[in-house]
Amino acid sequence: MISFLKGRLYQKDPTHVVIDVNGVGYHLHISLQTFAEIKEQENAFLFTHLAIREDAHVLYGFSKDSERKLFQQLIAVNGVGPSTAIVMLSYMNADELRTAIVQEDAAALQRIKGIGGKTAQRVIIELKDKLRKDCTDEPSAAFPGIRHNTLRNEALSALITLGITKSAAEKSVDTVQKKSGNTVTLEDLVKQALKNA
Repeated sequence: MISFLKGRLYQKDPTHVVIDVNGVGYHLHISLQTFAEIKEQENAFLFTHLAIREDAHVLYGFSKDSERKLFQQLIAVNGVGPSTAIVMLSYMNADELRTAIVQEDAAALQRIKGIGGKTAQRVIIELKDKLRKDCTDEPSAAFPGIRHNTLRNEALSALITLGITKSAAEKSVDTVQKKSGNTVTLEDLVKQALKNA
């Protein structure tokens, strides 16, 4: 398995590069995000993913390991191939794409060429929990809105379990969150929302 390549950029294109590593030219498919990162460079260090098909071995390159990880998570979803994953990462950067998935924003995903309603839902269902876990392992600043949204969902779930109707729970949680912002804990949010409901 080729994990990364370091060498001179022999050819650069928005969709692919050829990187010269000690006289051997490797052709890598890239996203527009990676192209934006490396277009001014003569030499590059790219993380790679090798996709083995019956008719070809195809290399994909990424300027950041986090982008490669998201690519690998996307292609694990049934119906999302490497080409589709690269299109998704070209349409949105990795952070925007993670946010759309975690916030279950199917409409944002469907704006990507080639992503229909079923595929958008499948991506959300299969990846939202994995990506939420990743979000808790990284600074929340990297994922604007995610902590707020997860907290809201958990509070709503708790209130509905306690017998509050969904519409009343949503109204109450939104009111509390507007007043307290992101500083409130889940326990306090549920308590305050129960008082308001």
